[in-house]
Amino acid sequence: MCEGAGLLLQLKQRLCRSIDEAEAKLHSLSQDIWSCPELAYQENKAHLRLVEFFSQEEGWKVDPHYKLQTAFRACCWVGDSEQKDVVSVGFLCEYDALPAIGHACGHNLIAEVGAAAALGLKAVLENTHKLPVRVQVVVLGTPAEEDGGGKIDMLREGAFEGLDVVFMAHPSKEDAPYLPCVAVHDVTIKYHGKASHASAYPWEGINALDAAVLCYNNLSALRQQMKPDWRVHGIIKHGGVKPNIIPAYTELEYYLRTPSRAELSVLKEKAERCFRSAAMATGCEVEVEFARNQYDNMLRIATLEELYEMNGKALGMDFTTDEDVLKNESGSTDFGNVTFVLPGIHPYFYIGSNALNHTEEYTVAAGDDRAQFFTLRTAKALAMTALDVLLRPELLQKVKQEFTEAKLKDAQNAEQFAKHC
Repeated sequence: MCEGAGLLLQLKQRLCRSIDEAEAKLHSLSQDIWSCPELAYQENKAHLRLVEFFSQEEGWKVDPHYKLQTAFRACCWVGDSEQKDVVSVGFLCEYDALPAIGHACGHNLIAEVGAAAALGLKAVLENTHKLPVRVQVVVLGTPAEEDGGGKIDMLREGAFEGLDVVFMAHPSKEDAPYLPCVAVHDVTIKYHGKASHASAYPWEGINALDAAVLCYNNLSALRQQMKPDWRVHGIIKHGGVKPNIIPAYTELEYYLRTPSRAELSVLKEKAERCFRSAAMATGCEVEVEFARNQYDNMLRIATLEELYEMNGKALGMDFTTDEDVLKNESGSTDFGNVTFVLPGIHPYFYIGSNALNHTEEYTVAAGDDRAQFFTLRTAKALAMTALDVLLRPELLQKVKQEFTEAKLKDAQNAEQFAKHC
């Protein structure tokens, strides 16, 4: 019954109407999150608001503290319980903010997109007779994307087990089915020396600031041998107390980024030699502390991207064709780690502003009423893409096959890269 293109189009139209009907409560949800920005793992009010939102919706079973204190899981079942074929689709919500500038990455809108897409898909499936599969619609609240990697914590705890495909969308200043995301690992380097009077008897000291400066310069020298698309950037967080005291302690923080997780392991090894050699040269002790979670690059699923772009264009989206944008490998996300476990899509969407992410101007844009039209349009395109996958079993098989091939290709590339290093 779901093979007719005309019928599928009608279902998509019905899905869009369901999301439009929920516009007021979805806008309220987004505004409440935006107006009270909270940092990673501390998103208590945003978390509670989302838990209450789904608890008040009919048919949703909510686990309020799913694997992490500020994570949640809401799920519903649609279709014949006698149906043997089951497909589980997930929508992800983010809701942490940035220090000082609030929701300058628009995570309040990510939460709204996830909630809206899930509501719309549930509504249309409940009114569709003779579904080819029994469907589980899952919403996962995933904290700490900006700092820490909540999705990676949740992967480790098995939160994504049982899902077949996962969907989310991220605010930007253009519409794009995909933008390059790179692997990244944060590292803190701590040098421990010995304090002494810098004028009276400097020879009694061990200068931890010298170690920090050498570390910085070592990395700068390394850049000549780094690949053009590798990135190393950092700061000296602590450089001493007073000029007349030989610094006994210094601390640096660096982000190491490469296009793939295989390359990142090589860059980390090279960088660590820079860290430790600075300690050796100055006589300091050194602690090298890599963050608990490394963010991976994203595995792409072409079928999902093509479906999303087709649905987005049907809704009036104007997808960017700017090669500088489409090839700019800059940001990182813990969603990348998810794509190595199951197929997913992470498109970007215009919110009615040309402001850049992580600026005060983008914070304003993320809370502006003008963002609502674009946010709900994105939710519709995501839910329509999920509907395509659910009602056309051959598409789901194609997605899973592409995922298997993408993982195999990544493993082969990693093996080849390791041979040449």
